[in-house]
Amino acid sequence: MKLITYLEDGREKVGALTADEMSVRPLPFPDMTAAIEAGRDALVPAGEPVGLEKVALLAPIPRPRQDVICLGMNYLDHAKEAAQYDKEAFAREKPVAVYFSKRVTEAVAPEGYIDSHPGLVEKLDYEAELAVIIGKTAKNVPAEKAGEYIFGYTVLNDVSARDQQTGHKQWYFGKGLDGFTPMGPCILTADEVAFPPALDIACRVNGEERQRARTDGLITSVADTIAELSSGMTLLPGTVIATGTPAGVGMGLDPPRFLKPGDVVECEIERIGLLRNTVK
Repeated sequence: MKLITYLEDGREKVGALTADEMSVRPLPFPDMTAAIEAGRDALVPAGEPVGLEKVALLAPIPRPRQDVICLGMNYLDHAKEAAQYDKEAFAREKPVAVYFSKRVTEAVAPEGYIDSHPGLVEKLDYEAELAVIIGKTAKNVPAEKAGEYIFGYTVLNDVSARDQQTGHKQWYFGKGLDGFTPMGPCILTADEVAFPPALDIACRVNGEERQRARTDGLITSVADTIAELSSGMTLLPGTVIATGTPAGVGMGLDPPRFLKPGDVVECEIERIGLLRNTVK
């Protein structure tokens, strides 16, 4: 099942896409977090299909209840290119997960705009990522049971201001500016793919492919991530975990190639869909 959040007649709604993905059937929940808390068995559409041309697609979770949890340098090739760009800022001395949080006032919709923050940001970058959505309260979850706590998956672009990120020697500000979290186009429920998910992931800028990998190439797996995080913090339903990005980001190119207003960034993951955004 593919779930979306959308605007119809000025009202925010949640729904399930029809099999042909041309229409949406509304679900009886006020928002996506409520739908997630109800569980997959409760996702029974209650209403007639509405054509997607009649609605405006929003990020599937427009306002996450907590900051997005992110993994840094979680593909080997990306860890190497990051260290080459700035060894002091990105070198990994120990084989442990790098976690940080991403502040999200409102996630950017598919086809929405990435704010370039002129005057503040000079080195704007993209990062295509698989995002995991937690489906039920997770505390002290063993890795072998982690899949039972996943509601679904979506595509997330971890937009980054590299100058702010490296200049501050920490990542919160450079990753958490307004308009830095495009998400969507939908949530693919976890029952639609085998666990752990092994899906093609790619990113294109103005039609040029920059990133391509498989989501089973993570250094720290989805299961180990959930197990480690839940050993010390409670993960609530609707928690978003961005699992890291493959090689090919702008700072990793030679010479580096950063985003500028007018650029179109397309992040795509097999089975989930395409997240397209324009820099303004």
